[in-house]
Amino acid sequence: MMDWTDRHCRYLHRQLSRHTLLYTEMVTAPALVRGGALHLLDHDVAEHPVALQLGGSDPKELAQAARLGAQAGYDEINLNCGCPSDRVQSGSFGAVLMENAALVAACVSEMRAAVDVDVTVKCRIGVDDQNPAEILPEFLSRVVATGCTRVQIHARKAWLQGLSPKENRDIPPLDYPLVQQMKELFPNLHISINGGITSLDQAIALLDSGLDGVMIGRSAYHQPTDILAAADRRIFGSGTDTTAEAAVAAMLPYIERHLTGGGRLNQITRHMMGLFAGRPGARLWRRMLSEGASKPGAGPELVEAAMAEVVALAALQEAV
Repeated sequence: MMDWTDRHCRYLHRQLSRHTLLYTEMVTAPALVRGGALHLLDHDVAEHPVALQLGGSDPKELAQAARLGAQAGYDEINLNCGCPSDRVQSGSFGAVLMENAALVAACVSEMRAAVDVDVTVKCRIGVDDQNPAEILPEFLSRVVATGCTRVQIHARKAWLQGLSPKENRDIPPLDYPLVQQMKELFPNLHISINGGITSLDQAIALLDSGLDGVMIGRSAYHQPTDILAAADRRIFGSGTDTTAEAAVAAMLPYIERHLTGGGRLNQITRHMMGLFAGRPGARLWRRMLSEGASKPGAGPELVEAAMAEVVALAALQEAV
């Protein structure tokens, strides 16, 4: 979710759900430790609970980056062992780490020693010609031996050669049963499943199968209201459902603050495109924001006008 789940996206998602755990886009340890890019840790207090997702393969450097994340106030530090992009592979981290469980264990050990917050691991079931049924238990055993108690497993093998990151979202097929088998092998390990989950109904079915959590990425981004607006009630048994309209209203003061600080409207509204997905007026909403938010002087009044159009169109259709 690099370039997607930035702080503006997470603030929006928090307006739809108070209890879901939000994750940052992947931040590389070298960028923080060597590059001094501490602005990548910026987040709003309203985002909590929120986890910092780190990329890297040097145990000492990851420990330093984890310490910076904990000092910045993140509730969890997550090591990414699942991203298949060429850019990530060239840095010897992401999914390529599935080939070196001992190094992953060393990284997690150093990170855990550096911080008091949870250190977790997001991984694939395997890469390239690995046999997931053989390597995944070994990989998890190494991680568990460090004292790590929570992992998120993307239930699809990653192909590091010959497939693009986009193709890696669909090829090869998902293997949910294998992830469920890992829960049986490691009953004390908190296992969340990731990959191909597009609805709350599907998430609930996976939880009912015995898994401890469900991580949803692209569907939560493209249809945030469908995934998040009822999550507090249906998944956590707390609170009431919210609406896209309520989320938009809650974003207006945030937008004002961002613009006052020198930001641009489209930096926020690009994450709001899917709020009305599947509803009358969704296309109009997207068009008004995409065409207007980048214009000089664009402000919250554009967002209010776009929502007014959506509400009016929905009322007209109901009347008919």
